[in-house]
Amino acid sequence: MATQLDEPGTLRAIERRSIDWVPHEERHGKLWHQTPLWFLGNFQYFSIPIGFIGPSLGLSLGWTILAAGLGILAGTVFMAFHASQGPLLGLPQMIQSRAQFGFRGVVVPLFATLFTYLAFNVADQVLLADGLDAAFGWDPDVVAVTFAVLAAALAIYGHDWVHRIFRALLCFSLPLMTVVTVGILLGLADGGPPKDPLGFSFAAFMAQFSAAAAYNITYAPYVSDYSRYMPENTPRGKIIASVFFGASAAAFWLIAIGAFLAIRLGAVDGLLGIKTAGNNIFEPLGSLVAFFLAAGLAATMGMNAYGGMLTVLTGVDSFKQIRPTRMARVATILGLTVVWFVIGKSISTDAVGTVFSALTLMLYLLVPWTATNLVDFFVVRRGHYAIADLFSPDGVYGRWAWRGLTAYAIGFVSEIPFMVIPDINGWSYTGPVADAISGVDLAWIVGLVVTATAYLVLARGLDRSAEERAVAASDAELAAATT
Repeated sequence: MATQLDEPGTLRAIERRSIDWVPHEERHGKLWHQTPLWFLGNFQYFSIPIGFIGPSLGLSLGWTILAAGLGILAGTVFMAFHASQGPLLGLPQMIQSRAQFGFRGVVVPLFATLFTYLAFNVADQVLLADGLDAAFGWDPDVVAVTFAVLAAALAIYGHDWVHRIFRALLCFSLPLMTVVTVGILLGLADGGPPKDPLGFSFAAFMAQFSAAAAYNITYAPYVSDYSRYMPENTPRGKIIASVFFGASAAAFWLIAIGAFLAIRLGAVDGLLGIKTAGNNIFEPLGSLVAFFLAAGLAATMGMNAYGGMLTVLTGVDSFKQIRPTRMARVATILGLTVVWFVIGKSISTDAVGTVFSALTLMLYLLVPWTATNLVDFFVVRRGHYAIADLFSPDGVYGRWAWRGLTAYAIGFVSEIPFMVIPDINGWSYTGPVADAISGVDLAWIVGLVVTATAYLVLARGLDRSAEERAVAASDAELAAATT
């Protein structure tokens, strides 16, 4: 099993653990930390442009809010259920996924997960650079560099600092955004009547629904990373409810605000729109709200960088065993920072288009993984895993677990005819089935059902007796290691 080495000097301020198991005596996480973490995770600038997607396709305010609300509820269910895996196993999400895909086979979902982390930070960088330029006239290059450095620093210091910074930012952004929302409801934010108050098309409704669902489904690889420090006996229902409320409430709130800004104020940039609406109520309310929403997004970039680091180290360890030292964490985070910064600077797509394209691709890649992982955890193995074997290529889960890999492949291929990939630097794709039904995107729903069914069928041949012996041996090994 991977072990953590102590390191001297200033590195001691950095979180010790990365891809290794968290012993029970180090489980200092608290249940109440989860709701503010995931509330602020969505209570930031990225959420607002998601509310622009429906209006950009002709959807009315009411239909946009309904589609977004249903999408958020659907997507958050999957995300929240992953949260219950952290306390039970004390592992990062993708280490646990070795049970479904194999010690080395996990690189397949790792690719999808790393793409998600990088795509989020690329989109975040574009949003921040464009938004702060539009709202305050700040130089986009300076903004991109500054927030990349801050995000990397937060990721380097790790789990506890992410929780602290998120709670601190929430103390400022929540009351300010509450005042703006009340002002909007009272008609103080100004804005004209909608051009088409009843605008609707099913394709536009499903695009908004899918984008909102994707927003929280794409958080699925994160949640165990931030719940793994909680005690093993944390009630499963309570942590699921805590994460569900935090992530869904904030997302629905700001997506609805985004729809209002797009339709009533004609906003094409979220930060400029919220600044205008807030300052119409009274100055400098809008400016303050815009700043703290941008700061929240920068903090979320740190969360993404932290998850990306865990993903990279898991992938490397799957082929060459490594010691998960603090220095390895720092070097990996700095490397990821350079990658997303360079890609972000090369993106020419508008901010809303970047958000929509990134969410769509992330959804297609992650749905087959989340279906396989949740079915395995809750239905097939029911939370019983040989943790020590997850750190060995010769363990009971093997190097390449063909059942999980096959289910993932079947699920992803089943999505292709239903895909609607928006324009990405001049390239787009609409599957034949989606084209036949007027561009309605059902790909992720199909992928979810097909993957879950395929894995259930394939998992019927698992050798449960061998796994039970491995679980017992693993539990004894872990107990001996912590005494």
